[in-house]
Amino acid sequence: MKKVIIIDDESSGRKLIREYLTDFPQLILVGEANNGVDAIKTINEFKPDLIFLDIQMPGMTGFEVLSHLEELPQIIFSTAYDQFALKAFEIHALDYLLKPYTKDRFRKAVMRLEAEEEGTKQLQPLAETMIMNAQIYPERILVQSGRKLVTIAVKDILRIEADGDYSKLIVGDATYLSNYGISKLAEKLDPQFFIRVHRSAIVNLDYVESLDKYTSSYDVKMKNGDVVRVSRGYMDNIKNLMY
Repeated sequence: MKKVIIIDDESSGRKLIREYLTDFPQLILVGEANNGVDAIKTINEFKPDLIFLDIQMPGMTGFEVLSHLEELPQIIFSTAYDQFALKAFEIHALDYLLKPYTKDRFRKAVMRLEAEEEGTKQLQPLAETMIMNAQIYPERILVQSGRKLVTIAVKDILRIEADGDYSKLIVGDATYLSNYGISKLAEKLDPQFFIRVHRSAIVNLDYVESLDKYTSSYDVKMKNGDVVRVSRGYMDNIKNLMY
């Protein structure tokens, strides 16, 4: 029997893990916590064999929680943020469950615990799994809308315009402001979809309708009717897509 503690600030996240744990009677749930401070207290009191640990929580992060523990248990991270995967590997976490995950994915994470105890190497190494499954580019981002921040799906961005040190993101009929300059955004967005066509413009290929060719230049016509000029310096980005 192994003692288990769940740490997650979302009740739905804790509930899902409780539900999935019912398939593993050898794992006994002895406690839960919804913030970093309570997590430290609960873990140090019960000395679990395994914890399911969220990363972004009120008070302190999951990594900060670990630094306050008297004994370090086995760790399976359960989080909505993919950018901490390599750090999780560095502290020898068993696995990194990226929300939302399936029951089958949860089972594979628990199997890592059993495999490690048996000293087997039948499972793919965690580092390799993280590299293969890592979402290098974000699927959702936070951007400025008036006096608040809102979340938008990256795939819904039609195009991006430079706006001084900032950038404007055109999403449907709405325009949002990013605190990043256009060059930084070009690095952060998946180049399979987002192509820079001008020092002041990036377009999403999924929303490109056609390309108008002139003697020495091109215009990109977007599906919403917008037209974006391709500058000479970025002409190769377009030509590389031609077959």
